[in-house]
Amino acid sequence: MPIIEANGLSKTYRVYQKQEGLFGALVGLFSREYKDVVAVDNVSFTIEPGEIVGFLGPNGAGKTTTLKMLAGLIYPTSGSATVLGHVPWEREDAFRRRFSLVMGQKNQLWWDLPAADSFQLHREIYSLPSDQFDATLSELTELFGVKDLTSQPVRELSLGERMKMELIAALLHQPQLLLLDEPTIGLDVIAQVTIQKCLRDYNAARGVTVLLTSHYMRDVEALCKRVLVITHGKLVYDGSLAGIVDRFGNEKLVKLQFDGDDSPADVATFGEVTSREGPIVELKVDRARVPEVLAAILQRYTVADISINEPPLDRMIAKVFEQGTV
Repeated sequence: MPIIEANGLSKTYRVYQKQEGLFGALVGLFSREYKDVVAVDNVSFTIEPGEIVGFLGPNGAGKTTTLKMLAGLIYPTSGSATVLGHVPWEREDAFRRRFSLVMGQKNQLWWDLPAADSFQLHREIYSLPSDQFDATLSELTELFGVKDLTSQPVRELSLGERMKMELIAALLHQPQLLLLDEPTIGLDVIAQVTIQKCLRDYNAARGVTVLLTSHYMRDVEALCKRVLVITHGKLVYDGSLAGIVDRFGNEKLVKLQFDGDDSPADVATFGEVTSREGPIVELKVDRARVPEVLAAILQRYTVADISINEPPLDRMIAKVFEQGTV
């Protein structure tokens, strides 16, 4: 049975259109104009137990709105969904005990209190037995490497340490589903990698299902084999990361280091120059033309080093956003 099953989920907001000027404001007191803004448009997908799925899209695409509907925080305008066998917006206690929602820009911990105090509050809210709570907390603080920091006020922790505490709080009641909205936003690369490893290890150990939104493609590459792509409220791709690379990776990045102190002036005839620094040049070349281009370059110039790479994943995802469909 799927952990999440969404069928035609849609959410439309009715937004007041304020008129300009004093006269417009006065008119608005008696006659208001509204327009419909479609945040999510007929989105359908299923997620199986144990999956870690990336949910990608530009700002305003409908990612957070979809997560809020799946968490039962808002009602859909139309469509249906079941999450862990429950209709989320019915907000049954049995449902709320089985999932967690973590939003990178929202705090659930008390700012001036140690995280340990907030953890105790969660224990009371979820009526967790003391022995189970202590064992889970010990496991999580060791996994996230913050065992010695739980007695510090949250405001004294670094951003990365606070996010670890937020994730621990979300996992204390051992949820089967974890909804993560930008969990690594604002974190440095080291903190991002640490969070990624902890989530990957926890998924492997406990089989928790994860639906993750992130603007950091490193998060997606490190954690997700499958991605959903949404733009303008519509789901435009549901498949593997490899599928996006196959479809949109029709170019290769060829990096060349020429002998001498500079690169040939006419190297741009072989492909689009994406960077040039001294004797080192990076060319964007059609995948099918790479052997032909390399043969021509090697025949004409002396090359000290060559590397061939796929374009960064974020470039390919951006193409999906721009085209609106795959």
